[in-house]
Amino acid sequence: MTDVIIIGGGPGGYRAAEYAARNGLQVIVIEENNVGGTCLNCGCIPTKTLCHNAEIVSSLQEEGSGLKDVSFAVDFSAIMERKNNVVKQLREGVETLLSRPGITLVRGHAVLKDACTVVVDSKEYSARSIILATGSSAKLLPIEGVASPNVVTSTELLDITEVPRRLCIVGAGVIGMEFASIFASFGSEVTVVEFLKECLPAIDSDIAKRLRKSLEKRGVSFFMQSAVKKIDGNQVVFERKGKECVVEADVILMATGRKANVEGLNLEGVGVKTDRGVIVVDDNMQTSVEGIYAIGDVNGRQMLAHAATFQGFRAVNHILGRKDNIRLDVMPAAVFTSPEVGSVGMTEDQCGTLGAEYKVHKAYFRANGKALAMNASDGLVKLITDNDKHIIGCHVLGAHAADIVQEAAVLIAKDATIDDLADIVHIHPTLSEVLHDASLV
Repeated sequence: MTDVIIIGGGPGGYRAAEYAARNGLQVIVIEENNVGGTCLNCGCIPTKTLCHNAEIVSSLQEEGSGLKDVSFAVDFSAIMERKNNVVKQLREGVETLLSRPGITLVRGHAVLKDACTVVVDSKEYSARSIILATGSSAKLLPIEGVASPNVVTSTELLDITEVPRRLCIVGAGVIGMEFASIFASFGSEVTVVEFLKECLPAIDSDIAKRLRKSLEKRGVSFFMQSAVKKIDGNQVVFERKGKECVVEADVILMATGRKANVEGLNLEGVGVKTDRGVIVVDDNMQTSVEGIYAIGDVNGRQMLAHAATFQGFRAVNHILGRKDNIRLDVMPAAVFTSPEVGSVGMTEDQCGTLGAEYKVHKAYFRANGKALAMNASDGLVKLITDNDKHIIGCHVLGAHAADIVQEAAVLIAKDATIDDLADIVHIHPTLSEVLHDASLV
């Protein structure tokens, strides 16, 4: 019997395995597909690789760049080859990590037999603890025509061979908005159809609206509060304000969320409780069965790669009988559009819904020297504080928003006040000065 079996080799699983092995535990990792999970193989990494190429294309088209009579063509096959090479290099790195002493990688589909036994292709493996890290997969709308050949999920879109002339994206969440930004740069005619009133529902609505307006200036068309009824060939048929509307597209991306991979694990057979399609866990990531844990997308708490990683650390710490100071309630997130979005903590909308007293402090990129030098003046930092001046939220639209929000995440995790931030020296000229400026408002 080994110490820990981890089912799933994504960022939650492989990082938990490395951490457990580093702390003296013997670990078996079971993975039926490529190691690295959704994030590495068909999510965060390949998407951000395309984001980088899209940014290069956009920069060549910038007004005031000083470039004259520049002509260029987008070699999409070269872009995709680079994306594949990046994924391959990082996947090999994960495989190397999983070959270190203390870790055994097993290939195949895992099924729970009991609280300490897993079966893989009729072979049994036993451990004192089991961590489920099986991730999630794309969720499709249950509508007519969704199986049409020109309908794709983000996984298939990342493997297309040419830039679609017309791309219709159903769903304006993180995935939808990132691909809208990418393919608008590559020259696609992009249309986004969204059921809700605004894009990015989990993001502060002030920031989300500004991003949508920015993408509209780049040529992306939005149909908000629109319910898709069916896909008819190359047509997306939807209802908006009581009227039937149609958008034609060469490729239709279904960016309508993700579902936890809970099927085929025999959860019910061993007594692991689920609720609305995700595994129920406590604050130590332990399920209803003692000794079985669930981390990452499969528990539905926060579908972010870094959330999976730190939930994995928490689970391993509980197995080790060790307490930690990980603040899983302070979870920064980013949307890698152009301009970028970063967010952590309470939004103004959440404060209003809860009836909490709060103050908003804003500063703008247009007053920042580094932003103007970068020709990136389109941006906003929004800090939210409570009655005791503690920073409880930070939301950013603009260049390097994710990096700025990371600084705010540290401040929130350490219960810092707006006055603490005001007293911290920031390098000049840097974009992070916008965050400091917000503390002075």
